[in-house]
Amino acid sequence: MAKYMLIMRGTDESNAALLAGFEELAASTHRYIEDLVKAGVFVAAEGLDDAGQSVVVDFSGGTPVATDGPYGETRELFGGYFLLEVASKQEAVAWATRIPAVTGSKIEVRRVAGDDERPLDAAGRAQ
Repeated sequence: MAKYMLIMRGTDESNAALLAGFEELAASTHRYIEDLVKAGVFVAAEGLDDAGQSVVVDFSGGTPVATDGPYGETRELFGGYFLLEVASKQEAVAWATRIPAVTGSKIEVRRVAGDDERPLDAAGRAQ
């Protein structure tokens, strides 16, 4: 079994649509989480607050600099995640396709590396 993070990414437009239909989406998400629990794959899920309330700590210079606001452009913001423990990447993707989401949003599926693993490069080789 491996852990996979299903990262919810939204745009300004999809986030506005999410707020407009929040009650219905919240109910659908609750049912989705119940399905994850019943399947025995649910580990965690959290949504994030408004990106405009965030602080970014930038390490690109000699001294870290903290600034208000979201990092980079707001075309695709990280809005929350589901953490699942599943048998394969394909199973994680299958669960990702079932997430109740608004038009324009995206779900990124990424494996969570184990404590004993080294980071992999783009070709999947240990660095």
